[in-house]
Amino acid sequence: MITRFIGTMTAGTALCTAGALCAFSPVIQSPVNLQSSAVIYHAPRQSLSPSTSPKPRGATSTSPVSNLGWAASNWSGYAITGSTYNDITGNWIVPAVSPSNKNTYSSSWIGIDGFNNSDLIQTGTEQDYVNGHAQYDAWWEILPAPETVISSMTIAPGDHMYAHIHNNGNGTWTITLTDVTRNETFTTTQSYSGPASSAEWIQEAPEVNGHIAPLANYGETTFDSGTVNGGNPNLVPSDGGYMVQNNTVVSVPSNPDSDTDGFNVAYGSTQPNPPAS
Repeated sequence: MITRFIGTMTAGTALCTAGALCAFSPVIQSPVNLQSSAVIYHAPRQSLSPSTSPKPRGATSTSPVSNLGWAASNWSGYAITGSTYNDITGNWIVPAVSPSNKNTYSSSWIGIDGFNNSDLIQTGTEQDYVNGHAQYDAWWEILPAPETVISSMTIAPGDHMYAHIHNNGNGTWTITLTDVTRNETFTTTQSYSGPASSAEWIQEAPEVNGHIAPLANYGETTFDSGTVNGGNPNLVPSDGGYMVQNNTVVSVPSNPDSDTDGFNVAYGSTQPNPPAS
């Protein structure tokens, strides 16, 4: 069973945090627990060919965006390869999902591996619209197991999340997820033996009961800032990728911000502008 936080939103206030993060913080009312039998996996990238996939549109032009390097049916965001990655951090704002006439799902997370292999260690937040309700929770996962919901944390739209995954060098890794807004932190140390050949900051359509789910309309959110192996990831546009479902672009990241450690990502087919650094 998966327990998730559900609520209704009313008018809220602006949330601005340290660094470049600034987002609208809605007020969450009437939280309830929903018991769901859905089995959720945050799967490796399901690659598509950018040359044959539909193209996103530019933020200020009708011309296609040509500088993003990859496409997938379940991932959008940024991933880097070409080294061994033993440490990754990320900050993001939990997005608010819009109502839908069907069940839709979205996840925001950082992780290591999964870009070109079937291994993956990760932690993040879930933002879904299921059975007529918006649902929000925190989780961690090491494939091939499904996500483990962090029941001790209550997540809401507008919350500033900080995540850190670190290789301890003895066959174990430590996963830390902090809700900075609510001053709540979860930490676990687990065995992991993947090759650590990619590091990523991802907005995802997760796998639900064995199938990639329809992506929830999450609006737009910000990943900023992130680090890898203790330093700036030096993101470039070709590290970025967009999501295609049913032959339609459904999620697109911006180009990196000016200090190359963050980006915006938006639901739909139009590329957003990068965040201010």
